[in-house]
Amino acid sequence: MRQITAGLFISLDGVVGEPQDWHFPYFNDEMGAAVGAQLASADTLLLGRETYDSFAGAWPEREAAGGEDAGMAKALGDARKIVVSRQDLEFTWRNSEQLEGDLVEAVTELKRRPGATSIAMSGSPSVVQQLLAAGLIDELHLLVHPIALRSGKRLFEEGTPIPLRLVSAQTFTTGVLHLIYASADATGSASYDDAKVHLAAETAHPA
Repeated sequence: MRQITAGLFISLDGVVGEPQDWHFPYFNDEMGAAVGAQLASADTLLLGRETYDSFAGAWPEREAAGGEDAGMAKALGDARKIVVSRQDLEFTWRNSEQLEGDLVEAVTELKRRPGATSIAMSGSPSVVQQLLAAGLIDELHLLVHPIALRSGKRLFEEGTPIPLRLVSAQTFTTGVLHLIYASADATGSASYDDAKVHLAAETAHPA
């Protein structure tokens, strides 16, 4: 089964909405490499409509311009791009199509299809939220910015807990944390009394 990786810019207090308003002061070569690596690992992109519109409005022009990021632009253009939207869409960017049917069912079937590489998501927080809740995201790549926005759409809102396992962590010179989480089994039950037992053992036998 193919894996889905989801990459998101996120503030210290969990906001993922409107990153164009707060993200760019923290962008540097380290972040560019992290984003590029996540997208380069996939031959298929799964995007929400707003994220797709942003990509389609920029990357084809960058590819045509032949600048420093033309290689990345070409890779994105060559990739299969599947767009999640309730509206009927028309596309001008090559290799673009609309996801048909129910989101969870369609993505489950997409993961089952043969493929040597992963399926990547970039931004598209509303779609990521739904797929996280359905257990369909295999890796969550969070670029945690050192800013508390105090308002805006958050990635994790009220609902059933989603257990995750930290795979790697890297600190950029800007103070951004690059955290990669994988899905995990549900945590076991524990109580305050269990914590007291561990604390007592640690106190009796310090490292």
